[in-house]
Amino acid sequence: MLYQYIRDTLGKRKMFSLQVDPDKYDDEALAHIGKAAGRNPIDFILVGGSLVSSPIDHAVKILKDSTDIPVILFPGNVMQITDHADAIFLLCLISGRNPEYLIGHHVIAAPVLKKTGLEIIPTSYILIENGRVTSVEYISNTKPIPADKVELAVATAMAGEMLGHRLLYLEAGSGAIEPVKTNLISKVKQNISIPLIVGGGIKNPEQIKAIYDAGADVIVVGTALEKDLKNLEVLSRAASKHMEG
Repeated sequence: MLYQYIRDTLGKRKMFSLQVDPDKYDDEALAHIGKAAGRNPIDFILVGGSLVSSPIDHAVKILKDSTDIPVILFPGNVMQITDHADAIFLLCLISGRNPEYLIGHHVIAAPVLKKTGLEIIPTSYILIENGRVTSVEYISNTKPIPADKVELAVATAMAGEMLGHRLLYLEAGSGAIEPVKTNLISKVKQNISIPLIVGGGIKNPEQIKAIYDAGADVIVVGTALEKDLKNLEVLSRAASKHMEG
């Protein structure tokens, strides 16, 4: 089971992941990502995005054919489901107040997910303001938590854990100018016991070190790869230096 794998791994070290938006890559590039991930310290690959028009099933198949690394769905909507993945982060956008992203889409997806047999990992998703409107904010029609409202982010994270979610994803948004601030990451980490994932706006090794040091258990990069696939090796190798402990 992938959730148990994540918990067991985090008992020994931190983790590093890629997020792949199928709309941003052709078939050749997807295969390249899969093969490159297998040559680098990547723990799993997230597939999905706020608005995906390319067939998610096709992208997952290419990645699965290219690597043995687990592929996990990271769905922006109910159309981003395929039984070819290894698991799904069933996201609940608890930083917003749009009922469709709190429960509506989940109700529609539930019968489909039941038939797939996918491992379902309930995940609190918290969007943090980063200075620009991101795709997540626009598509979900929700407001992010202001970056300086640390106490609000902490209370929201605590609520997600109390509701039974098994992971917490702190997100600055795809293409964010800057990652989630380290003081906010630290405060959230101090107040939850479930694994903490941080993504959005992470572009260089210095940011990776700072975010791990602040308390992130898992770091996810995505947009940096879209700009240059060479960043995959640079960032994953940088992450590996700070994973221990």
